[in-house]
Formats: sequence, C-alpha cells, structure tokens
Amino acid sequence: MKIPKRLQPLIDDGLVDEVITQLMSGKEAQVFVVRCAGEIRCAKVFKEARKRSFKQAVEYQEGRKVRNSRRARAMSKKSRYGQKEQEQAWLSAEVDALYQLSAAGVRVPEPHGFVDGVLLMDLVQDAEGHVAPRLDEVALTPELARDYYAQVIADVVRMLCAGLVHGDLSPFNVLVDDQGPVIIDLPQAVNAASNNHAERMLQRDVDNMRRYFSQFAPELIKVDYGKEIWHLYEEGELHPDVRLTGTFEPDTAEADVAELMAVIEAAKLEEEERQARLRADRDDHSGDGIG
Repeated sequence: MKIPKRLQPLIDDGLVDEVITQLMSGKEAQVFVVRCAGEIRCAKVFKEARKRSFKQAVEYQEGRKVRNSRRARAMSKKSRYGQKEQEQAWLSAEVDALYQLSAAGVRVPEPHGFVDGVLLMDLVQDAEGHVAPRLDEVALTPELARDYYAQVIADVVRMLCAGLVHGDLSPFNVLVDDQGPVIIDLPQAVNAASNNHAERMLQRDVDNMRRYFSQFAPELIKVDYGKEIWHLYEEGELHPDVRLTGTFEPDTAEADVAELMAVIEAAKLEEEERQARLRADRDDHSGDGIG
C-alpha cells in the first residue's frame, strides 16, 4: 500500500520495515498494521489537533504533571508555544500510561516507542492470528461475560493501584484476544491522586462495563464495584489481589457535632494564644536600639 506521509520518517530511520494495511481511522488517530524487524505490530498515528474531533477536556488534563517548568508556564499562558507543548503532553499521555500499566500487570498492548506523533505497539491478535475484535463485536455466553467482567474489574483495580483511571472505558475501548479482554486507548487517562474528577470517572468506567456485561449475565447489574474500589483506594487498602464483594455500604453514622465543635474551639483557642505570644514578643523587642 502507499506509505502514509507520517510513517515515512519511521521507514527512513529503519524503525518500520513495511506498512501492511490500515486497520482503522478514528476521531483522534489512524492505526496501521506494520512490520518491524520481522514482528507484526501496529502504528497509531495521532491526528493533528486541528484535525481531531475529540476535545481535550480540562477535566482530563487536571493534575497532569509537567517536568519542565518552562513548558508548564507556557502551557498555563496558552501561548502558541504553550499550545504546542499542551498538544505534545496530551499525545505523550497514552505512551506513558501504556508503559506504566504494562509494568503493573494490566492487560494493555505493549508499547515499543513513540516517535513524531506515532506510537508503535503490539498488535492484539485472536487465537487464529487475526486482528483481535472489539468487545462489542464478540458474542458472549453468560459464563464468558462473568469471566470477562471479572478480568476487566481486576485490571481496573491494577490501574488504580498504579495511580491511574482510564476515564473513557467502554466496550469500544476493549479488544478480545485468546486470553480475554485487553484495554486500549489511554490518551485521556487521569492521575487518581491529583484529579478531582477521578472518582466520578472510575465509577463511570465501571458502570459502563457493568451495563454491557449484564446484557449477557443479567445478575451483574446488581454488582457495584465502583464505590467499593474507590473506598478501598481512599482508605489505602486497595491492592491488586484484593477480594471485592460487589457491595458497598457508606458510613451513615451521624457525626458527633459536640466533639467536632470542641475540636474547632480548641484549635481556635490555640491560634489565639499563638497570636498573643507573637504580639508579646514584638512588644518586648520594640525598644531594642533606643537609648
């Protein structure tokens, strides 16, 4: 096939030997099947910002760290350079997440490099060696739906243990190989500790998968892992092998108002005493140097 313009530099540099076929074209990227040193892989070519329909919503970018202070200042000022750096940070988010999650044991395509807006990674294949289908294209038995749901939830837990929330998890962002679900499309992944929307996004991710799998195993609609997972995360009790119950009972015990007011009053009194000591110290030294 004709070599896409964005892939030519990778061929010139020997990173890609051959472009075999185009796999898909989406709202933010085109994906090609390529050959690299004898291995069949895929190349995700991100579209330029002006050609993408997916909005870089502020809620996804909140809490993302930028190592270079100059870049951070430029991004905050929305200058032309800042917009370019914001774009680069957005594109780098997926490859960073893939490396991080692959190391954490999450079933994601293994990345092999990111060059000039092109992400090279493993091609997810089915048992026959064909391109793996999306989850929404696979017919599921009740037993398989339960098994796949358990695998997806286990990966959601591993992701959160690694500090990330997918943010856009759905049957369209999950492939199915011979071993089960593989999570893809992570440019919008958010930092769980520093993004105020992370809890809501996690719940939405889990709910999306629960509703989908419950079409094949109706009892799954009653299993709510989202709130339980986030509660364990907040309490510091979440780990990759945690046993989930699928139920969560929020603490409805009424706060001891009298005790709370006593704590507030004690803190207020302590601050007043501290201010008084500071004023007394200033008065004691106000006459220094006069004689």
